[in-house]
Amino acid sequence: MNPVYEKLMRCYRSVREKIDFRPQVALVLGSGLGGFGEEIRVVQTLEYSEIEGFPVSTVPGHAGRFLFGYVGGVPVAAMQGRVHYYEGYSMDMVVLPVRLMKMMGAEILFLTNAAGGVNYDFCPGDLMLIKDQIASFVPSPLIGMNIEELGPRFCDMSEVYEKSLQRILRETSKDLHIPLQEGVYLQFSGPAYETPAEVRMARVLGADAVGMSTACEAVAANHMGMKICGISCITNKACGMSDQPLSHEEVQETADRIGAPFQKLVKESIIRMGKVLNGETADE
Repeated sequence: MNPVYEKLMRCYRSVREKIDFRPQVALVLGSGLGGFGEEIRVVQTLEYSEIEGFPVSTVPGHAGRFLFGYVGGVPVAAMQGRVHYYEGYSMDMVVLPVRLMKMMGAEILFLTNAAGGVNYDFCPGDLMLIKDQIASFVPSPLIGMNIEELGPRFCDMSEVYEKSLQRILRETSKDLHIPLQEGVYLQFSGPAYETPAEVRMARVLGADAVGMSTACEAVAANHMGMKICGISCITNKACGMSDQPLSHEEVQETADRIGAPFQKLVKESIIRMGKVLNGETADE
């Protein structure tokens, strides 16, 4: 058996010994959404450290546990904190949680993150719908022997972020009067912030925001056939766009400030996505 798949199955069996929940939506809570757990009617929790062979986050502000419960009536598996490539994990370990949630039954992956604004029209505190991504600066999680049980050797990437889910996010933001920018997300490896030259390069390549997560998770989820959507919280102008040095404290402070409308948008969007999954229209 492929060792990556074997490790995934070992984690899956470990989870199923403790959790019998079947989610429809998998939610990755980035910076600014850690408090979203209060919006979930939690029925079961599971610390990452309780899962055999599961990677554990070392980043401040990432709690490191799964929440299983309901948003509205929608069954959700939520990650309070993700692991990152820069923490020293192999890429197959970074995307293992996403693959695991798919195996548990999730059909939709809702990705969130904190990001630096590359687009001059973006300001700290803006929310950005992710329309597309650039993952060329980190290793692909699909490198190596293909795991046929998960997806095809060569998977199509023409619509990583599902257009129907983008439409729900747009309509929800409009109905809630929460401004929503749109753009392309580029993932760098981190953990150092980008240099001014790298930010200029990202802008030339067509990026509107940069960060250190998300794109690799979307690649793995797309490979498995999940429907994907994503929102970035723009916590700062990227390096070279202002005179202020970048710091994790600034990122966390801005993410916390925008947390309330961010959580409101995510909650209502999930409820509408759940209706669509169940054969209803989003506005019913």
